[in-house]
Amino acid sequence: MTEAARTPKRARLYVTRVDPWSVTKAAFMLALSIGIIIVVAVGALWWVLDVTGVFVTVSKTVDDVVGTAATGFNLLDYTELNRVMGVAVIVASIEIVLVTLLSTIFAILYNLTVGLTGGLEVVLSDEV
Repeated sequence: MTEAARTPKRARLYVTRVDPWSVTKAAFMLALSIGIIIVVAVGALWWVLDVTGVFVTVSKTVDDVVGTAATGFNLLDYTELNRVMGVAVIVASIEIVLVTLLSTIFAILYNLTVGLTGGLEVVLSDEV
C-alpha cells in the first residue's frame, strides 16, 4: 500500500462532562508549582539586587534627593529578606487558592452549559 493511497483515520469526540474533582486536583498541582516558582524567583531577584548593591545605591539616592541626612533612609529596613519572602509566600498562597477555586468553578459552569453548547469537539487523527 502506498502512502498516497492511505487515508488517515479520524475520530470526532465531544467532551460533554468534566469531572470537577479531577480539575481541582490538577489545578492545585499546577498552582502549587507556580507558587513555588514565585517564591524562588522573588528570593533570587532579592539576592541579585542585594549582591549588586542596588538597595544601597537607591538609599543613597533617596537621601541625596530628600536631603534627610540626619535621619538617613535605608531601603533595606523596608526590604529585608524575611519581609520580602513573607510577602512572596502570602502572594503565592493567595494564587494557589484562587487558581484552584476558579478552575473548579469554571469546570462546574462548563458542565452546566454543555447542554446549550454541545460540548468541546476534539478531532483525533492517526496521520503522521
